[in-house]
Amino acid sequence: MRKIILAGILFFLAGCGQPKDNNTVYLQQQIDSLRQKLSNTYSPGLGEFMSGIQVHHAKLWFAGKSENWQLAGFEIGEIKETIDDVKKFCTDRPEISSLPMIDPVLDSVSNAIAHGDAPGFNRSFVLLTQTCNNCHRATKHEFNIIRIPETPPFTNQVFDKPHDRK
Repeated sequence: MRKIILAGILFFLAGCGQPKDNNTVYLQQQIDSLRQKLSNTYSPGLGEFMSGIQVHHAKLWFAGKSENWQLAGFEIGEIKETIDDVKKFCTDRPEISSLPMIDPVLDSVSNAIAHGDAPGFNRSFVLLTQTCNNCHRATKHEFNIIRIPETPPFTNQVFDKPHDRK
């Protein structure tokens, strides 16, 4: 029995040292081809992500001002999701090391939304806007100043609460 097991192990080890067959070469070519395609795949840059956050920031403001908490919750979720994408796709950018400063204020806005707290929403939204600007200063983008929006970013979206609509 020992001789059979030993023979099997020797046979296995002998097979490990064999040159690559055509199938292995073909598979390696496929891997190399896929790596090449992946390296040429479009990935949004930090600016595209930040522009998306800016749109959601504005929409969040108008939803919160109208106490449309469902829409406000959606918009804060979109901001959080985009921040997560920045962390995932922009790892080569030194600016992402400053992103954690936004987390507590996003939680504050989310909490105000969850409780339907209009004054709390206003305070935390102002803090959110200030934190965006603080992050821009910390990352040497102080020329990019964010403010509380004055007009809705889109004229084709209703921000009022559903029961306020006519």
